Amino acid sequence: MDRTRIEKAYAALDRAAFLEPPYVGSARYDGPLPIGCGQTISQPSLVLRMTLLLDPLPSSRILEIGTGSGFQTALLAALAETVVTVERHAVLSEKACRRLGALGVGNVRFIVADGSDGVPEAAPFDRIMVTAAASRIPGPLVAQLASGGRMVIPVGTRGYQELVVVDRTEDGSVVARSEGGVVFVEFVGRFGFDADEEAKE
Repeated sequence: MDRTRIEKAYAALDRAAFLEPPYVGSARYDGPLPIGCGQTISQPSLVLRMTLLLDPLPSSRILEIGTGSGFQTALLAALAETVVTVERHAVLSEKACRRLGALGVGNVRFIVADGSDGVPEAAPFDRIMVTAAASRIPGPLVAQLASGGRMVIPVGTRGYQELVVVDRTEDGSVVARSEGGVVFVEFVGRFGFDADEEAKE
């Protein structure tokens, strides 16, 4: 891992550029903040931690599930060849697209969808970043990981998840490990908590 490269890209981003006007003054606050549509921008230290775990390379093709404010998207775009980012709220996707455009970021493709199926037509991906909590590791996303690829995803229940790193080895096998507890807004779709509860009824 080139930690210095990742930390330098992170330090170059101004979080204030990704916040709604009422929260711009809290840009240095190391905690989540509202961005509209019931969603939040993650705390800066967690964004950095997850990016370090993902370990994007300059040649990486990245899939991001959960565009949100575009803050994590912009960081990934600075570190990788291309980013495909999926957001279920059109208004958030449009705002993020405008923000990154204003910053001169041109290697990102924006898609409005719930993210459950990833983006199979653009697969495989070298890295997949999921910024919403899933009830289990989504099979379709694992299937879209390239050989040697990696996914970082919060997995668990409402109110508590484990930050899971999923690696697809060169021989095609999949290995997952936990990197500790986190709390994220929930994934919406087939791998969200409501979907599991409905399936049990």
